[in-house]
Amino acid sequence: MLTDKITLGDVEITRVWEYFGPVAMTPQAFFPESSPRTWEEHSSWLEPHFVDPETRIVNSAIQTWLVRSEGGNILIDTGVGNHKERPYSPVWSRLDTDFLGNLARAGVRPEDVDLVVNTHLHVDHVGWNTYLAGRTWVPTFPNATYLLPKADFDFWNPANEHKPLLGRGNQNVFEDSVAPVHEAGLTRLWEDSHTIDANLRLEPAPGHTPGSSVVVLESGTDRAVFVGDMLHNPVQFVEPDTNSCFCEDPAGARATRRKVLGWAADRGALVVPAHLGGQGAVEVVREGDRFAIKGWAPFAPHTEISEEAR
Repeated sequence: MLTDKITLGDVEITRVWEYFGPVAMTPQAFFPESSPRTWEEHSSWLEPHFVDPETRIVNSAIQTWLVRSEGGNILIDTGVGNHKERPYSPVWSRLDTDFLGNLARAGVRPEDVDLVVNTHLHVDHVGWNTYLAGRTWVPTFPNATYLLPKADFDFWNPANEHKPLLGRGNQNVFEDSVAPVHEAGLTRLWEDSHTIDANLRLEPAPGHTPGSSVVVLESGTDRAVFVGDMLHNPVQFVEPDTNSCFCEDPAGARATRRKVLGWAADRGALVVPAHLGGQGAVEVVREGDRFAIKGWAPFAPHTEISEEAR
């Protein structure tokens, strides 16, 4: 039975949608290390949720994972957000979605959120950290602590003048979605690792960005790992050395992907990426020096393309 939520051990996980649709990139543009043959070989299960069979454009989901653990409401990644100026990421510029309505339908108001986890600080993972009140960006979740990886906070802070591979693709993001919550005293910058509660912990997973991280769930006999952008498309399960074009440290990204997928395969853990459409999360098994999909989570797929993508 497909559902909006699942329970692992003592933890309830709900999928909260913001966007589903094309991201204006072909598979070869998004994953330049991949071959056309790979996409052809796996087209039977990659289409239509992950690649549009007519346009040959990659489809992507923007979603937040609402995790209820030990009485707390935790959001893992906060998507793109509304009304944000993204001149170098036009797909994400000036969105106007009903994300907060979807969160409310999941039973959570902004003031009910206890913790926000940004797995890294890219444009499509921090947007709902803030909303526009008049002309001012203010924290969306006023009672929450925002857990930010310090390595990414330092890397994306314009004051440090780093030159990211993403170029200007993250322009305005720190200023409108990170700095306001930090200046409000709501952030905690963590390093090395961070224990959230008895069921959840944050671990570094660098490569995609310097501070990329994963959330490890261990509750009872159940295991899961929320991997953010460690992978964007399920083709990366079967071809784990394939990076997206957005990885700051390609060698580090490949090493991290293999390490985390190996951990998940050896423990029967559910792998929960940020951007998979379809049923959103998978169990993997080792298959030689690669991995194979053992089974999909029972999350209901989004069947409608977001209005913003039309």
